[in-house]
Amino acid sequence: MAGIDSILLQMKRNPVGTRFADVAKVCEHYFGPPRQTGSSHMVFKTPWQGDPRVNIQNSKGKAKPYQVRQVLQAVSRLEAEHDEKY
Repeated sequence: MAGIDSILLQMKRNPVGTRFADVAKVCEHYFGPPRQTGSSHMVFKTPWQGDPRVNIQNSKGKAKPYQVRQVLQAVSRLEAEHDEKY
């Protein structure tokens, strides 16, 4: 299993070819366990309302590219808000 940093780098380089399992691993690292898993989507809770949302779905083992970009935006926002506090 690749580390979180290497997965994030791969997600930035190639959002189209990102494995769903890798995106799920990043989401669980930053946002905790998903609040919804019973359907085709995994929905993660964020400390803000609205966009960027963290909602991913498995499409033949890959994550959807627009959802990968939303996860990257959410991680970036989370890190920026964390940096502002410290």
